[in-house]
Amino acid sequence: MSHFKIGIVVGSLRKDSFNKQTAHALIKLFPKEFTCQFIDIGALPLYNQDDDSHTPSSVIDFKQQIKTCQGIIFVTPEYNRSIPGALKNAIDQASRPYGTNAWDKIPAGIIGVSTGNISTAIAQQHLRNSLAFLNMPTLNQPECYLKWYDGMVENGQFSEKTANFMQNWVDAYVAFVKQNNQ
Repeated sequence: MSHFKIGIVVGSLRKDSFNKQTAHALIKLFPKEFTCQFIDIGALPLYNQDDDSHTPSSVIDFKQQIKTCQGIIFVTPEYNRSIPGALKNAIDQASRPYGTNAWDKIPAGIIGVSTGNISTAIAQQHLRNSLAFLNMPTLNQPECYLKWYDGMVENGQFSEKTANFMQNWVDAYVAFVKQNNQ
C-alpha cells in the first residue's frame, strides 16, 4: 500500500483541549504517504442496545469513517482514572450491534495529555483493555504519556523539548501501521 489514511479520535470534547492541541501538532509529523483525518465523536448519541435494529445515521457515518482508515490514533485525557465517557461511548457505538465491529483489525496508537504527574497512564491502560477485546492491534512501545506544560504546543507545533520524543513515537506508529497493512 502506498498511501495510508489515519483516523484521529480525540477523547476530549473541549474546544481548546490539550489533547486536541496535541493531536493537531502530531499530524504534522507524519510522512507524506500518510493522511490524518479527525473523526468527531461529539455528535454521537449515547449507545443504547435498543437502537441496534435501527442504527442512527450519525453512527452509520461514524462507522464508515473508521472503516476507511488503515490506522486509528486515540488521543485521550484521563477523567477519574479512566477514559472520558464520550470516548467510551464512541468505542461502543462503532463496535455494535454484535458482529459489526468497525474497529476490527485496525492498528491503533494511543497517546494522552494531562496536567497530572502520571499523565494518562491509567486511562490508556483501560483503553488498551477495550481495544484488545475489539481485536485492534495496538502499538505497545514506545508509550506516550505527556504532561502538559506551558509552551508544549505553540503555533500548532511541538516545542523543541517535545518534538523529538513525538517524532520517535510517530515513526514507530508509521512502521507499525505498515507492518499491519501488508
